[in-house]
Amino acid sequence: MRSEPRSVALALALALALAMLVLAACKADAPEALGTLEWDRVTLPAPVAEKIVRVDVREGQRVAAGAPLLQLELTRTQSQLTAAQAQATRSREALAELRAGPRSEAIAQARASLAAAQAQARDADAYYARLQPLGRQRLVAASEVDRARAASQSAQAQVRVAQAALLELERGTRAEQVAQGEAAVAAADAQARVQAVTLEKLDIVAPRAGRIDSLPYKLGDQAPVGAPLAVMLVGEAPYARVYLPQALRNRLKVGDTVQVRLDGQQKAYAGRVRMIRSEPSFTPYFALTGQDAERLSYLAEISLGKEAAGLPVGAPLQVVSDGDE
Repeated sequence: MRSEPRSVALALALALALAMLVLAACKADAPEALGTLEWDRVTLPAPVAEKIVRVDVREGQRVAAGAPLLQLELTRTQSQLTAAQAQATRSREALAELRAGPRSEAIAQARASLAAAQAQARDADAYYARLQPLGRQRLVAASEVDRARAASQSAQAQVRVAQAALLELERGTRAEQVAQGEAAVAAADAQARVQAVTLEKLDIVAPRAGRIDSLPYKLGDQAPVGAPLAVMLVGEAPYARVYLPQALRNRLKVGDTVQVRLDGQQKAYAGRVRMIRSEPSFTPYFALTGQDAERLSYLAEISLGKEAAGLPVGAPLQVVSDGDE
């Protein structure tokens, strides 16, 4: 009979151990959402390939919106702006000349040219008229008569050219020419504005308040067009960038409240899911655990409160939904 209590105790111990093993297995198999702590980033690209001539900030420094960060060489862009402005002025003067129409002096000169052409035509016609009867009587060579006829026809053609030139001046500038002049002015002004904007962009300023995360190029470097000159961390608080396994993806939606824990810390930070990608991707290496290497996951972002503002950027973390707490 004494063996019965021992058997009962042994059975209870085995049952407790089995339950603990089951709980441990369930806990090990529980899906985890792993990721890193991030901030919204603003990248300031190089507008032109110019040398950096001034750096006003250092990495890690907090700056206000509009604060100067660095400056690029101005000389070439300033020259391009001056040339564009000169071209715009030249186009406007040409348009004004078109709108004003021909000068009276030009019309008078065209009339004089027409009178001279008409006089030459009369002389040529008279000479040809005198040679025609002589040619029929074979008193002059036929070639001489041909030359006189050609000279008369050429003089008449010059009269028609002079008449057309005078008529064009008297009728004034055509509407199509004015439209072309206006288009040239608009194009020149636009080019000047582009150069002015480019010149302003050579003074790199902070578009928002934030902290300088990195300055990839140093004083004297010449970054290519589009290369990041500065990267800023902006916003009032960071967010968690995590990869949700399928099991968690099915339970979470945008707007849900979750708890975020950094590796090595017991404190949990409250967060709210602000984005979940609809298309899955392969889980990145840093978010793999156990048999996760072949699974697909869903990228998600979780906004955190201001109490997380002092946490280190890039710190690994784990996200647990409220239902798992």
